Amino acid sequence: MFNKILIANRGEIAVRIIRAARELGVGTVAIYSTADHDALHVHLADEAICVGPARSTESYLNMNNILSAAVATGAQAIHPGFGFLSENSKFARLCEEMNIKFIGPSAKVMDMMGDKINARAEMIKAGVPVTPGSEGEVHTTDEAVKIAEEIGYPIMLKASAGGGGKGIRKVNNVEELVPAFEAAQAEAQAAFGNGAMFIERMIFPARHIEVQILGDSHGNVIHLGERDCSLQRNNQKVLEESPSVAIGHTLREAITSAAVKAAAHVGYENAGTIEFLLDESSGNFYFMEMNTRVQVEHPVTEFVSGVDIVKEQIRVANGNELSVKQEDVTFSGHAIECRINAENPKFNFAPSPGKITNLFLPSGGVGLRVDSAMYSGYSIPPYYDSMIAKVIVHGENRFEALMKMQRALMEFDVEGVITNVDFQLELISDPHVVAGDYDTSFLGNVFLPEYQKEI
Repeated sequence: MFNKILIANRGEIAVRIIRAARELGVGTVAIYSTADHDALHVHLADEAICVGPARSTESYLNMNNILSAAVATGAQAIHPGFGFLSENSKFARLCEEMNIKFIGPSAKVMDMMGDKINARAEMIKAGVPVTPGSEGEVHTTDEAVKIAEEIGYPIMLKASAGGGGKGIRKVNNVEELVPAFEAAQAEAQAAFGNGAMFIERMIFPARHIEVQILGDSHGNVIHLGERDCSLQRNNQKVLEESPSVAIGHTLREAITSAAVKAAAHVGYENAGTIEFLLDESSGNFYFMEMNTRVQVEHPVTEFVSGVDIVKEQIRVANGNELSVKQEDVTFSGHAIECRINAENPKFNFAPSPGKITNLFLPSGGVGLRVDSAMYSGYSIPPYYDSMIAKVIVHGENRFEALMKMQRALMEFDVEGVITNVDFQLELISDPHVVAGDYDTSFLGNVFLPEYQKEI
């Protein structure tokens, strides 16, 4: 096993990785920006090293500084977490060249699956169903108009190199297409340095279903079930649960088998997620994209499967076989995760950085977990993502999980900054959500308009 790994991230995911590594007997190195010198991951790691100023481009995205930190501290591997450099094939390749193990898939696989157009082509080869759409990159509005006419409206414009909800637009008709294409392309160019787009027919109503997969260097690929991530705002996930109430046994077998087939086809190694859109009207599902990293919502899968995904990541990167086979994986109960952000839902979810003056995190009882890097007296910096915690619950059934989440959110208390805790409590208590009657449009088209009337 590795003696020491460097965590190229911050916040709750850095804390999560440090804890998993410690339980494996592996030493850890935290990196931090000048804005994060008092962050919890810095205090918890065995060593910590500053890699630059507050701006992420000069610190958490600074490949040279991070690799220099790994060399200086003798780290044998780098865990990128999620976000930042986690899906950057150039960084993974530099790690390979410096004989530092990147805890994730190879740069080749990241290139193959990180680009949505390449990923789509590979899924067609693998026999995995894909949404009708463009066969290659779309660079001009003239091309977009022609393709949209062929596949039919409504359509989704997506950045080829995109992620995190950026470079995505829904288009209902030709009048909306040109301004939407230009806006999405500009956003993609600014966010990813690549303005290439592709077009898909919009599946509506749809569920966003993703399957957690694990693969090792010995040819083993397994799945850990599915997660329903349909509750989204501006294409950003808000709440996730596992299993999905929209899927029965037969469809579950089909969609998880397709995910394993997809991962095996590309020779996938480490943790990853195959994302699908489920057409509820027909029962058909379509490949959407692959995330070549650990997901924010991985804890719900850990609760229902009993498998520690982060530990498996470290073991696999070390060259070990997966610790479980598919026939060993059993699923139990129901799990839900709510993302807690330092933001003000009453003012269009504006970020709310600042100093935490008092903090009480819900605890106690079976099946409750809070992943966070917060502590009383900690100042949330304004430079990074607003997520400050994840509340995850597990119950024997969905009703018990819902009630447990309501209880946990009622106990959650943060003073000094504004959070979305009350918003999440209203969402988890909504009759449609309680009944499992929602799709990807529910939060934006149904819940938020009613919520905004109340404020």
